[in-house]
Amino acid sequence: MWRSRVLVAALASLSLALGAAGSAQAKAGLPPVVSRVPTGERVVFITIDDGWNHDPAAARILLEERVPAALFLLPGATSYDTGYFTRLAEEGRAGVENHTVNHPDLTTLDAAGKDAEVCGAGEQLRAAFGRTPKLLRPPYGAVNDDVRLAAKACGVKALVTWTYDFTTWGETPPTPRLRAGDIVLLHFTPTLAADLRRALDAARAAGLKPAALMPHLKAAGVLQA
Repeated sequence: MWRSRVLVAALASLSLALGAAGSAQAKAGLPPVVSRVPTGERVVFITIDDGWNHDPAAARILLEERVPAALFLLPGATSYDTGYFTRLAEEGRAGVENHTVNHPDLTTLDAAGKDAEVCGAGEQLRAAFGRTPKLLRPPYGAVNDDVRLAAKACGVKALVTWTYDFTTWGETPPTPRLRAGDIVLLHFTPTLAADLRRALDAARAAGLKPAALMPHLKAAGVLQA
């Protein structure tokens, strides 16, 4: 299976280099890269990355306020306390998605490396949570066509980046005015509860409600069949 996935990705990568016509044909079948969702609904999308810090205060907000969230998780960050995330998925409105195994810049890896990172994470998350992720957040938002090809070979339907990062990295970032369809990036860091509250307050101030990402991607026609 691993060899066949790498072969598919390598052959598709070769087709991208064979000229404009071949490139256009190959790109047409690639999973899309989404930084915001085209929607007429007054909604925003909460996404949370990595998983290293398992803050009960952040979990309490997600559960008590029934916040729909897409969790782009690293298998190693979840493995020492899988129950923290299982509870968010089973008792709350969170879905588990793919963020690779080791958080590399996928554009720097060969076909085998991309396969190990993307397919490997999908397989580990499926074993832990009982579902194969269909969305990928490429680390650092680093994407090119080779990454999209590798993601497709691993069953990924869309690569999700973000509109705004609300994570406190050293100091609290300015709070933007959110618009319908924006994708909010957060991280499982010690400041997640405060960052999440700030994002929810910003959504409320703009007259927006958090919504589940996958159904809206489908409704917008973004996801491939």
